[in-house]
Amino acid sequence: PGSCAMLRATVKLCCGIAHDHLRCTPGLRITAVAAIQKDVVKGSCRLPSKIPHYVQRLMGKETAARPDPARDVSPNQFSSADLSYITQGETALQRALSILQQHTSWRAETMLDAGATVSSAALPGLGKVFWAEVVLAMPAAQLHRELFERIEQMPQWNPTLSQVKVLQRVGTDTLVTHEITAPSPGNLVGQRDFISVRHRGRRETAIYLVGTATHLEPLPSQEGCIRAESRLSCMVLQPLAGDPGRTRFTWLLSMDLKASATGWIPASVINRVLPQSQADFIKHLRRHLSAAACP
Repeated sequence: PGSCAMLRATVKLCCGIAHDHLRCTPGLRITAVAAIQKDVVKGSCRLPSKIPHYVQRLMGKETAARPDPARDVSPNQFSSADLSYITQGETALQRALSILQQHTSWRAETMLDAGATVSSAALPGLGKVFWAEVVLAMPAAQLHRELFERIEQMPQWNPTLSQVKVLQRVGTDTLVTHEITAPSPGNLVGQRDFISVRHRGRRETAIYLVGTATHLEPLPSQEGCIRAESRLSCMVLQPLAGDPGRTRFTWLLSMDLKASATGWIPASVINRVLPQSQADFIKHLRRHLSAAACP
């Protein structure tokens, strides 16, 4: 009886968290979901059949495009590691949202091709963060498919990558990925590989695709590569008002490229490499979208 009373109280707490003004508290939300899971798995109390749907909403599944019910994952299948990945993704999203509100104080860096711009700021805990922005002649929904749902096909159109592999899918909105950069003559920093949590969310009409470094013990660094870390990556896909066929593409990027085989990489080199990597990515993405639009 005591366990059931506690569980009912937890469910009420979760229902309160579902309100928009509390949804930006991912730690509390995940804690409540984990508490429900624990009692459900133990079988200490019988829950109404609708509760799993509510739990899925609390996990943030409605923040992206409506998932295919056949692909959905029952919340009692989430392990503690899965919940950790979801927490990392939501924390990265909240951090990105906070940064996006501070753009007015950033310093302009350079102008990329076709109107794309890059600005930067040094932020506590992240170091130098680069902000690239451009308008792409493609609906946000299609960009979302290419950049999240079809992420493993990215090396087919982005020659700066040799591999992107989804190591784990957590529900419908969170991925654990392994990316390997391609070798390139004259590359100033050499090959890198990354283990990342990628998470998608939606705020009003904008889609947010965030990424941050995570760790996966069984996966050692690749031969010839240095394991680098994405401190924060956030791509924002915002349909233009009155023109849904075009999308404002905003990309926050902060990376720790780690030391090279010959020593630490000078900050001046990193400050050239990262904006250039954003410019190259946008160039290859545009080319791919153009080819897809005119087969």
